[in-house]
Amino acid sequence: MSEELPPSDSAGREAVDEVRATDADAWATACAEDLAAEKARRRADYGPPPGSAAEELRKLVDTVADKLSGFQSPLFGAVAGPAAQQVVKQVVQQAKAAVEPVIERNPDVFDHLAAAGNELFAAYRSAVEAQERRWTTGGSDPRDLDEGRPDKGDEPGPGERIDLD
Repeated sequence: MSEELPPSDSAGREAVDEVRATDADAWATACAEDLAAEKARRRADYGPPPGSAAEELRKLVDTVADKLSGFQSPLFGAVAGPAAQQVVKQVVQQAKAAVEPVIERNPDVFDHLAAAGNELFAAYRSAVEAQERRWTTGGSDPRDLDEGRPDKGDEPGPGERIDLD
C-alpha cells in the first residue's frame, strides 16, 4: 500500500483550491469596487469628507489670518492705518508660526480633543433636552416630590424650618 493519494484525487483538490482562491479574490475585488463606488457617490452628494482635526485647525488659522490681514478699520484712521495694518499682519504671522509646529508635532492630540469635545457636547445636549422636556411637558422633577409630604420641621437634617405664623 502506498501513502500517496491517487493522481485524479489530488488534481481535483488542486482545482478546488484554485477555484476557492479565485472566489476569494473575486469577492475582495467586488467589495473594493462597491466601497469605491459608495465613496464616490457620497463625495458627489456631500462633498469631500472633512480632514483630520489638525487639518481643520490649520484651515481655520489660515482663514482667520487672511480675514484679519485684509481687515481695514476706520478706528485706525488715515494716518495710523498702514502702520496698524502692518502690525496686525505681523501679529498674525507670529501666531501662525507658533501654532504650525504644534499642529505638526501633535496631529493626534487634536483628533482626541475633537472627540472629547463631541462627547461633552452630546452630554450637554442630553441634559438640556431632558430639562426642556420637563419644562414643556409639565413633568415632575424628583425634587418637587417633597412638596406633598407633611411638614419637615421635626425631621433631622442640615436645616430647620421655622414657622413664623
